[in-house]
This record gives sequence, structure tokens and C-alpha cells, in this order.
Amino acid sequence: MIADASGRAIAFRIAPGQAHELPYAIPLLEQLPGVPMWVVGDRGYTSHGFREHIWSMGARPAIPPQRHEAPVACPEWIYTHRNQVERLWARLKEWRAVATRYEKTAISFTGVLCLAATLDWIKR
Repeated sequence: MIADASGRAIAFRIAPGQAHELPYAIPLLEQLPGVPMWVVGDRGYTSHGFREHIWSMGARPAIPPQRHEAPVACPEWIYTHRNQVERLWARLKEWRAVATRYEKTAISFTGVLCLAATLDWIKR
């Protein structure tokens, strides 16, 4: 999921349960209306290729390295805003159908997620 600085959903994709979300991150970044100043992500999105893609689009990555990797520049003052996405997920999971993934198909679940995100966008 991609959220703006106000914590509103911009775009999301559903990954299969057994797959990692990193391959879906680049297509999500391409759905942005413009070039962001920063792309903030947690350690799960640590990848040299992903960081290079962020730099190539004109943004700056704020993604800390894995504990066993060499340190990279990740400003703490911008990384603290990662909680915007976490709080967005918490608001969306107030919907029981989102929290339990009640819908069986990915298309149906995407519809429920779109509805929840739209109503969250209207409230904020």
C-alpha cells in the first residue's frame, strides 16, 4: 500500500499469501501522480534494486538496511513517518471484512478494501 503524507491510501495491490510484497512495490510507485520527495519503507523493502529504482525516478529512499547489511543513509527524522501507513492499516482493519479477509476471492477483497479506503479518505 502507498499512502500520502496525511496517511490516506493512494494505491494498493494484493499479493498472494506466500509471496513477498517487494515485486509489487515498483508497479505501485509507477501509479503515483507525481514524483515524491521521499519513499519511506520498512526493512522488508530493503533491496539495492528497489533503492536504485527510487533514485532513478527522482525520489530519495528512506529504507533502513537489514541488520546484517552495510549501513545506508536513512534519516531518522523522515523514517519516523512510516507509522502513517501502519495507522492507515489500523483504520482499514476496523472494517471486519478487511481485518479477517472475509472475502474468498482477491477481486472481492479488493472491492471491500477500495470501499474502506474511500470512506477513510472522505473522513480525513
